[in-house]
Amino acid sequence: MHVLLIAGGWSDEREVSLSGAKGIHQALLELGHEVELLDPAKDFAEILVRAGKADFAFINLHGSPGEDGLIQAMLNQAGCPYQGSAPEGSFLTLNKGAAKTVFDMHSIRTPRWELICPTDGCRGLEKLAPPVFIKPNSGGSSLGMTFARTADELKQGIETVFSMGDSALVEAYTEGIEVTCGILDDEPLPLILITPPENAEFFDYHSKYAPDGAEEICPAPISAELTEEIQRITLKVHRLLGLADYSRADFIISEGVPYLLEVNTLPGMTPTSLVPRAARAAGYSFNELIARLIELGQRKRK
Repeated sequence: MHVLLIAGGWSDEREVSLSGAKGIHQALLELGHEVELLDPAKDFAEILVRAGKADFAFINLHGSPGEDGLIQAMLNQAGCPYQGSAPEGSFLTLNKGAAKTVFDMHSIRTPRWELICPTDGCRGLEKLAPPVFIKPNSGGSSLGMTFARTADELKQGIETVFSMGDSALVEAYTEGIEVTCGILDDEPLPLILITPPENAEFFDYHSKYAPDGAEEICPAPISAELTEEIQRITLKVHRLLGLADYSRADFIISEGVPYLLEVNTLPGMTPTSLVPRAARAAGYSFNELIARLIELGQRKRK
């Protein structure tokens, strides 16, 4: 099969995307596919033509474009099947504030939050005070995230996000342990417990991608009851957001209660990424995971 591997792009997560694409490229070759690489940052004007000639597109993009649904919409225009969620669910999920309104509407526990916009008259910081996390509203990989203990750090963290051209999501600090849960074909994967290194305040960019980053234990050593509750919530949110094929939800467990942080529609696919690790615990090799995602994308198209 002729597979168009789409990676790179122009977001701050470009290097993560390209790194993950190397392993995916090798897996596709080992599965017997013909692989053509496409980087939207360099080949944007060629997407429709090249996708129209491909049998399948495998998307490995993070941030925008990719997780915002733009590339998916263009592939739909070209009639090219792909793995993962459609444009609407992708766009809704990438916007953290929008996704959290869905969580709140359906009584899914999430830390208290506010959206702060770089616009005169935009309301914000009426509910929350430090300690808080400040995140880009539409970013990922913990890039631009700040843990603010003081009002000055809070202001600086918001300005950092504004300098990235994004609105800031401010989220109440919730003390606890972090776990993540993947979904593959409407089935929850084993949970992973994440312990950042001692010198990291949270699961930051270095913790996620460096060889000496966070310790990740799968299956997570928590009770069966709590595991089942988190898996149930993850599948419920996957469906509420209109997602398909696979996703990953991140949680903080505080005093035995899980709080949903965010959901990822195109989870990382590097050698140290979480969904491949959880899939391995469920019995999938990396190549088998790639093959399964292609199968799901083709089935959805049919």
